[in-house]
Amino acid sequence: MRAVCRHRLLATGHLLLAICYLLISGCSLSIPRLGIGGSYLGGRDEFLKGRGGNMDKAVVALETVVREDPTYKDSLTLLGRAYYRKGRYEDAGQILKRALAVNNEDEIAWIILGLTQLRLRENQKGLETLKGGITLLIKVSTDGYRDYPDWDSKGLVRRLVRRTVVLLSKGLDERKKIVRAVETLLIRLDDEESFQRAETQQILGDQ
Repeated sequence: MRAVCRHRLLATGHLLLAICYLLISGCSLSIPRLGIGGSYLGGRDEFLKGRGGNMDKAVVALETVVREDPTYKDSLTLLGRAYYRKGRYEDAGQILKRALAVNNEDEIAWIILGLTQLRLRENQKGLETLKGGITLLIKVSTDGYRDYPDWDSKGLVRRLVRRTVVLLSKGLDERKKIVRAVETLLIRLDDEESFQRAETQQILGDQ
């Protein structure tokens, strides 16, 4: 019996040492994330990889979150964005309307909904929706946006916002350019958030 217990203790010790080694060495071993928070992070991180991400995985993870709690963070908006990226515009429109029913001040949901409406050839409606969404973005996209004090310090997001506003003012004659500009703006927003998150993690790690 003592020999068995000693063997189990040694095995447990070896496992703990291996885990510590992986953590210290920065190994990228994928550790499963549990619960609704884990599904959300998995879906969000997959989405934010852009073209390198697996949108099918992102959709599955975010659909799981939405089924359990549609009010969890921005899960509805992220799911709508994932649907949009996969070209599922009808599904995107429906889920984004649900997102706005939860939070009517969600500027990203308004912007994606406007894009979706343009893709569905609901042109006038899409144009007006985009104007409202960009107006909201201008209002909130200042220092402290998304809790980052140095948000858009290089002004790259603001530059794309100004270009989008000019195109929107020209109306539906610039429909294709508007779609491209807004999609580029959203990518820039994602890049900025990823940069800010990495900077925050580095600061916390240095403390």
